[in-house]
Amino acid sequence: MARDSQSKVVLVVDDDSTARYGMRRALEDRYRVLEAESAAAAHPLLRAENPGLLLLDIEMPGENGLAFLREVKDQENSPAVIMITAYGSEKLAVEAMKSGAYDYLPKPFEIDELRLVVEKVFEHLDLEEENRRLRRQLVSEGQFGAMIGSSESMRRVFEAAERVAAADVTVLIQGESGTGKELLAQEIHHRSNRGAKPFVALNCAALPEHLIESELFGYEKGAFTGATAQKRGKFELAHGGTLLLDEVGDMSLATQAKLLRVLETRRVERLGSTSSIEADVRILSATNKDLAAAITRQTFREDLYYRLRVVLLQLPPLREHREDIPLLVDEFLRMFAAKHRRASLQVSRQAMEMLLAMQWKGNVRELKNVLESAIVMGRDETIEPEDFPSDLLKKQAGTGTGESGAPSLLSISDYREARKQFEIAFINAKLREHGGNITRTAAAIGIHRQSLQEKLRELGIQARGE
Repeated sequence: MARDSQSKVVLVVDDDSTARYGMRRALEDRYRVLEAESAAAAHPLLRAENPGLLLLDIEMPGENGLAFLREVKDQENSPAVIMITAYGSEKLAVEAMKSGAYDYLPKPFEIDELRLVVEKVFEHLDLEEENRRLRRQLVSEGQFGAMIGSSESMRRVFEAAERVAAADVTVLIQGESGTGKELLAQEIHHRSNRGAKPFVALNCAALPEHLIESELFGYEKGAFTGATAQKRGKFELAHGGTLLLDEVGDMSLATQAKLLRVLETRRVERLGSTSSIEADVRILSATNKDLAAAITRQTFREDLYYRLRVVLLQLPPLREHREDIPLLVDEFLRMFAAKHRRASLQVSRQAMEMLLAMQWKGNVRELKNVLESAIVMGRDETIEPEDFPSDLLKKQAGTGTGESGAPSLLSISDYREARKQFEIAFINAKLREHGGNITRTAAAIGIHRQSLQEKLRELGIQARGE
């Protein structure tokens, strides 16, 4: 249940009725204050009232404050917690902070001290809620951290990633090379409750098979020839945070079996060790392979696949959301203008149309690299078609037909005819994407409905209408 940022509800959990009364009197002029004499009594109030703050005594009969704190912090959208500690229990307070408490107050404390720390907590909660609101606004406008895309397909990915970030679940990200899988994983981590902890990535395709296990699990000194010292693996390095298994489809069956065991037990063993270590790690994985097909070929374990894809996010290739190319170009030009100390950079109309027509087998990464090459090799501040690498033009355009069967634009000698063919292919693709609906198509490509209708008549395109 989402918490209303304007609802200032404090739940005091303390077996001492006098202490509860004192805290309630000190705070009730500014906050709605609830009371519970035990952890057991607090549970229904947590569910029903969704308080923003718990004032929690460490020493209580039954379930003590530390155990209750850990239980609360395991829940999604958990409240902030201030621990109330007795004299001489500073070590317990430090342990509580490590378990997720926001702060602690040692008894006896002054009323003004209590009011001040509670006020700071709610200021912090308000700031977090404002940050969440701004992030949601950016997602709706087509931005997710460093990733940009206002197309319908990219906004769907961003909205799903925004929702899944707060849930501590395993996520599988699928997409072609260069679509931004690692960027998406990093942003999911930063927006999660593990965001302040490490983000560790392992590229399973970049390492020889015999090194992947030692990188993942670590090893003890003397575990094998060359193991001259103990080495911590990626699971240990990511403890409390997130581990990204990039190109997980390249992992061998033997390593897959060991990874599955870690996911089931949440414990990891270094190579050469006889003891295990806790693995408090959120797993994100990414692949450019069709894992369902790999299961059929028996090169990927079906049980591991379903462990990894609790949530599946599919990043579309750039050729399927070409309308985002101008946005991406603008962002990259700003980036490269600063990097290469240019006052300003722009792309000519002809160059932009060429960028829109290319197939982009390497996706956003290839677009970025092509633009930087054109900036470095170009003669002025405006990128023209001749600034693009000649091998890129041949590779992207070819000389026959494109994927849709239409003539390749760069095989057409007349500029006006090439532009017409591009407009026909682009508008037909957008109409198909929106079920032939002219109003939705016009809104998606950023022109007025009447302008689109005129363009359809001009190009001889038949739409299904509304």
